[in-house]
Amino acid sequence: MNNKTLISGGMVVDGTGAPAFAADVRVRDGRIVEVASGLQPEGDEQVVDASGCYVSPGFIETHTHFDANMWWQPDLDPLPGYGVTTTILGNCGFTAAPVSDDPAVRREMINIFSFFEDIPVAPFLEHLPWDWRSWPEYKASMTSKVRVPANYGAFVGHLAIRLAVMGMDAWERVATAEEVQRMCAMLDEALAAGALGMSSNLLDHDGQDRPVPTLRADDAEWQALLDVLAKYPGATLQVIVDTFMRKTAPDSIARIDRLIGDRPIRAQVAGMAPTLTFQKDIEDKVGPLRERFKREGRDIRAGFAHVPPTSVISIKKSLIFAQSNDYVWHEVVLAESEEEKLELLQDADWRERARASWDEKVWKHSPFANPQSLLLINSENGVGPVDISLADYAQQLGVHPSDAMAEWLVKNSVHSTVHMAPFPQDEQMVVRLIKDPWTVPNISDAGAHGQMLCGGGENIRLLSYYCREKGWISVEEAVHAQTGKVADFFGLQELGRIEVGRRADITVFNLEEVDRRPMRKAFDVPDENGGTTWRFTRDPAPMRLTMVNGEVTFADGKSTGAVPGEMLSPAAA
Repeated sequence: MNNKTLISGGMVVDGTGAPAFAADVRVRDGRIVEVASGLQPEGDEQVVDASGCYVSPGFIETHTHFDANMWWQPDLDPLPGYGVTTTILGNCGFTAAPVSDDPAVRREMINIFSFFEDIPVAPFLEHLPWDWRSWPEYKASMTSKVRVPANYGAFVGHLAIRLAVMGMDAWERVATAEEVQRMCAMLDEALAAGALGMSSNLLDHDGQDRPVPTLRADDAEWQALLDVLAKYPGATLQVIVDTFMRKTAPDSIARIDRLIGDRPIRAQVAGMAPTLTFQKDIEDKVGPLRERFKREGRDIRAGFAHVPPTSVISIKKSLIFAQSNDYVWHEVVLAESEEEKLELLQDADWRERARASWDEKVWKHSPFANPQSLLLINSENGVGPVDISLADYAQQLGVHPSDAMAEWLVKNSVHSTVHMAPFPQDEQMVVRLIKDPWTVPNISDAGAHGQMLCGGGENIRLLSYYCREKGWISVEEAVHAQTGKVADFFGLQELGRIEVGRRADITVFNLEEVDRRPMRKAFDVPDENGGTTWRFTRDPAPMRLTMVNGEVTFADGKSTGAVPGEMLSPAAA
């Protein structure tokens, strides 16, 4: 390994938002040691020609779910090819630690993670050693046994803490004072061991329409946990709220504000900046809260995605039916065998209930209430038709859209998928949020929902679409949004800037070359039958170079296989 590198002839975008400038960057032993014009090679130094390119800090994925995937997909594909050098794990309350001594409760945590993040159960059982109970033990196992090409920081999940303490009762009731005390001890030891903070969930309901355990937590539990969090100035609180289904976000955000009170806690709320057109009724209530927080210096920031969510709808494994309030079609997802799924799809009584569900139960903004946005594209056997909307297909058959989708899946195989067009998004609001210093951009959900979407690579759209194509933001703003801005928020003070003394997490790219490449299938995810199933990924953007801790992880159009990533902890604010 050559720890001496000179990146020569590029335009440095330093991650602060300041104008780019011509300079060379010298790296020694994992650190940036010089940034200046006219630097000359020294000795056996590797020279990277960055002519015509920008040289920026490595990009930070602010919201991912690689917590378990890292054990069986340690290459973190496709992140290195998109300039990603750090990824934030453990969001939304879903974490692999702490876990209960009770095997049944541990399995419940796996089931929860698997359902809500659309990850098969089998690799959780086969590839994770489960040689931990506490978060510090999980950290020790992860850092000793997993090698990845990017740095990572990890939250400890409120949902995992609650389940570890209360067992299955966590679904049903508030915690006792003794249970809250034990939760606080678990949080305290995780934060002392270097967790980024605590993540929680005020959004999700499961496939039986049960609120997740964190929605059962009362104010006393929250207050006690926040008292612990406030002891760690570098830590943050991450919470996801509901802007999609029951639209409880305004009340949840007001509650978070009240619970934090005057504690010195910085927080980010995923859903506090609803950018989709069907969410405008919420934005009218949430927008004033965002502005008040900023005006009063309340460090409660909006986490947001710059890409509208799209989904690939599968009846093999998917939470989208349940999260659209369609528990009749979700019965097909729960059916274990192909034969059981086909039997349901062709059953007259089931079809009648399914039609009623689409007409009376599903959220009006959900894909099933909008069949014109559902696209019949991916036929397993080629029978077709393909490249037609479900609405048009239903019209051709003269049947209800629910019946039409059932017919299409029966004819094309239950392994076929239906694609949803992107939700319409207020892109000018996205631009304002990118420029707003009081936000946490670049949410992607990478690592989750592998057969629904590929969050990896979405970061590059800040450069290819918002910057190059539309000209709505500058290169400096696109880089700042996924480097210095978010590194500072998470307390990762060694990251996010091209600056002497910082970690040499660097990416080099030609703005005209990079793009968010189309999704394609990779058949490399372990399945329940001892084989593999598929996930969506993307070809590289590509970057000219991605470097982590001074080691090159991507060059010449491909990943190098280097795995210099380390677990990072926040510094005190």
